[in-house]
Amino acid sequence: MQATAAVVIFVCAYVLIASEKVPRTAVALGGAGLMLLLHVTDAEAAFFSPESGIDWNVIFLLLGMMVIVSVLRRTGLFEYVAIWAAKRARGRPYRLMVMLIVLTAVASALLDNVTTVLLIAPVTFLVCERLALRPEPYLVAEVMASNIGGTATLVGDPPNIIIASRGGLSFNDFLVNLAPLVVVLLVVFCLLCRWLFRSSFRYDPDLAAEVMELEEREAITDRRLLAQGLAVLAVVIAAFVLHPVLHYEPSVVALLGAGLLVAATRVTTEEALAEVEWPTLVFFAGLFVMVGGLVETGVIGEVSRAAADATQGRLGVASMLLLWASAGLSAIVDNIPYVATMSPIVADLVHQYPGTEGHVLWWALALGADLGGNATAIGASANVVVLGIAARNGTPISFWYFTRYGLVVTFVTIALSTPYLWLRYL
Repeated sequence: MQATAAVVIFVCAYVLIASEKVPRTAVALGGAGLMLLLHVTDAEAAFFSPESGIDWNVIFLLLGMMVIVSVLRRTGLFEYVAIWAAKRARGRPYRLMVMLIVLTAVASALLDNVTTVLLIAPVTFLVCERLALRPEPYLVAEVMASNIGGTATLVGDPPNIIIASRGGLSFNDFLVNLAPLVVVLLVVFCLLCRWLFRSSFRYDPDLAAEVMELEEREAITDRRLLAQGLAVLAVVIAAFVLHPVLHYEPSVVALLGAGLLVAATRVTTEEALAEVEWPTLVFFAGLFVMVGGLVETGVIGEVSRAAADATQGRLGVASMLLLWASAGLSAIVDNIPYVATMSPIVADLVHQYPGTEGHVLWWALALGADLGGNATAIGASANVVVLGIAARNGTPISFWYFTRYGLVVTFVTIALSTPYLWLRYL
């Protein structure tokens, strides 16, 4: 009975979010409230369970990085980068998109993808304003690039951290096994964007000429604050990369960095918190509670186990099914709780094979969850964050605008991942 209630609530909430007739934050809160009201889940599970509760690491990571970005925005740094990128692209829209895609993907391999889009999105709005371009295609391309680039490393995408913990995998394991494929996927993605967003690449030679005459250094308004902000950001990034050694959660690092930056500068707490995307954080909390209801009632576990049983011990079939099923499920539910639910099942499957033979299942799970997150607007944390930023800046991106491009990108990248896994490991 409770499992049925959980499915009905989640499906209705998903339909409402997709319809965009009700604010998504209200839908997420309403769905979470119904899950608690009907005892599908309880306060203990919703607020404290690492398997089915709100992922506070994600919430506080976002909060800390939003504060750091808020402070950096006051220095003129994003205007500087925007002018620099526009000049290097010589005002050519497609060349600019490729530059932003590569920059985002590389940054996402070193940072987590949510942090990356928080840093890149303000630059995108500014450079698009300079060249009179619609920012929506660039934002969508960037968030997809962040999910693709983040697949390459242990710290690039939150699901990878969960997989590494469960599978005993190192930073170098991800780099060696997934980075070569990610490079190929990025090249294909850049070519795909030329077709997907072809109507958005309108070159204005007059605006391009104006941009080429700008001096990016003049955009910096507070050099002292910039030095302080970049110093803190560098330390935060270093701590992210050194997570396997330092054992500090990214959320703790982000909060410490935000606190240090506010305490050491003239920026007040009120000013730093004014630009935090509070609706996005609340939406995440509600979404985690709803997905947690599916976990608590065993719905996600049953689906995952059915997929595992269908393979009957055949590694090749298991890998391909896991890849495509993970992509499909990660398009519907956020890939973080999905991977948290699926990883114990994959761990059991891996142990059935000698040595490292079964490790292909971890790579199938990582690729399916990370790349499948591109399929819909709520498939990955970075997607939700970018949609929130876009709405705040007066250029809302609809669920279906994102999804119609996301489905194409996801299908192409998963299709390319299939022969890679088969030829390299099977």
